[in-house]
Amino acid sequence: MATDVNANNSGSAGSPPDPVVVGIDFGTLSGRAVVVRVRDGAELGTAERAYPHGVISDHLPGHGEPLEPETALQHPEDYRRVLSEAVPAALHAAGITPDRVIGVGVDFTSCTVLPTTADGTPLCEVPDLAGRPHAWPKLWRHHSAQPEADEINALAAERGEPWLGRYGGRISSEWQFAKALQVLRDDPEVYRRADRWIEGADWIVWRLCGHENRNVATAGYKGIHQDGAWPTKDFLSALDPRFADFVTEKLDHPLSQLGERAGGLTAEAAAWTGLLEDTPVAVGNIDAHVTAAAAQTTAPGRMLAIMGTSTCHVMNSEVLAEVPGMCGMALGGITPGMWGYEAGQSGVGDIFGWFVDTHVPPAYHQEAAERGVSVHDLLSAKAADAPVGAHGLVALDWHSGNRSVLVDHSLTGVLVGMTLATRPEEVYRALVEATAFGTRTIIEAFTTAGVPVHDLTIGGGMVRNPFVLQVYADVLNRPLRVVDTEHSCAVGAAIHAAVAAGAHPDVHAASAAMGRVRPDTVDPDPRRAAAYDALFKVYTELHDHFGRGGTDSLHRLRALRQDALTTDDATQGTR
Repeated sequence: MATDVNANNSGSAGSPPDPVVVGIDFGTLSGRAVVVRVRDGAELGTAERAYPHGVISDHLPGHGEPLEPETALQHPEDYRRVLSEAVPAALHAAGITPDRVIGVGVDFTSCTVLPTTADGTPLCEVPDLAGRPHAWPKLWRHHSAQPEADEINALAAERGEPWLGRYGGRISSEWQFAKALQVLRDDPEVYRRADRWIEGADWIVWRLCGHENRNVATAGYKGIHQDGAWPTKDFLSALDPRFADFVTEKLDHPLSQLGERAGGLTAEAAAWTGLLEDTPVAVGNIDAHVTAAAAQTTAPGRMLAIMGTSTCHVMNSEVLAEVPGMCGMALGGITPGMWGYEAGQSGVGDIFGWFVDTHVPPAYHQEAAERGVSVHDLLSAKAADAPVGAHGLVALDWHSGNRSVLVDHSLTGVLVGMTLATRPEEVYRALVEATAFGTRTIIEAFTTAGVPVHDLTIGGGMVRNPFVLQVYADVLNRPLRVVDTEHSCAVGAAIHAAVAAGAHPDVHAASAAMGRVRPDTVDPDPRRAAAYDALFKVYTELHDHFGRGGTDSLHRLRALRQDALTTDDATQGTR
């Protein structure tokens, strides 16, 4: 789509046309491109392409063998199709010629990581490795490396590794080292043939520029790179002697600062995108972190929650502190010169989608179709006016594990308080509330650790749902600023492209000029906010009981499920 193409694409009378930049956002299920005017951040054209292979979790393309539970892989060809289809479509929608584009920026889900050859070829595209799951890119929500994460955490705690506190005391199974150790343990041949182990954000920049480039953010948050160093060879060898040279052989590379120029488009990449060869490309970035520029939250204490399939909470601070259960911190991880903090929730929109797809009765789907609205909108409308607590429910938002503050992806979802009178919209509301309670838990952890959160801004796909935004405002009892775009990640990538191209002096200045936030906030209702305090107390009791050692029942249930799915007799009995 385009926005006032004739008005927005031109400069003033007699002046050259305004320069533009392209931001490309690689998400969980799709990728999108947006054409943005450098002068003021106006979005001139966008295009989105769904990944044909989606999330690969059942079996590899062309292979029938079932994948291990908690596997989440992707196909690199889906990423290339975003470059070759979404970028030209966005340019066409904007009515922009390639000579107007002064820079390209990209962001990526993280930690989405893949093994490649020395020239960047994904191992899954090497013919004799295509049938081996560990040769494929592992999506951020690939959680089957939890045993390896547990091992890393136990050894680091035992040895008093100084970097462990920078990750809230526990490394996630989503991060680079746990996933790589899993590859080594499960398929040593794939591990041996992986010359490079690289984040998707850096791999796509490699494809665009023709040479390897790695960014400081993914290294710091996902790669245990702190104070200029990786975990030592001695530590890695203690995990597994075969893992001793993981950093030096597969990971280590000079790190680039965010907003820097990584290089220029190769002839091949120019042909893919329809842009000019040598167009500047910004250093790759994480989808959540790049959005701080679009949300104008680069100043200290301004937390941004990017709410989509999952939620990532990022914030700059001048304070160096260790926040229990945070995902990580990195100097310059959001903007150069400040400490960037990250926390997150592994399931948010995914949880709402799971409920709609699997638990909402046909009558609701039919009613939504008759009204011409989505099932999500129907459930939101039915739930919005009910008094707080009237459903008698509290849920735990752990359907995809807990990223913060427990850092345990073996945990699973919980819903308590159901009766025979419980309605679908009430469960839906309880799930929305649970994710809001999870965000409140994260904010309180930061505050308690001495890292103040002055205000909260919401970005991502959930900005489209007023019901969700109001629940969050009430649960958190604070006004919410809302990013004024549905493509906040792609716009953030475009802002970094403008800096890399030299159109703005730094990310702060570019954010001020090109970021977009709605003029009005979503304000809490005092009565609902007070009522939510009582529900949050119950949530916290359940959170600590199931997540902090009151019972190991969720872990035992997961273990029983794993045994049932992997035991030959049990598997045979379900066919």
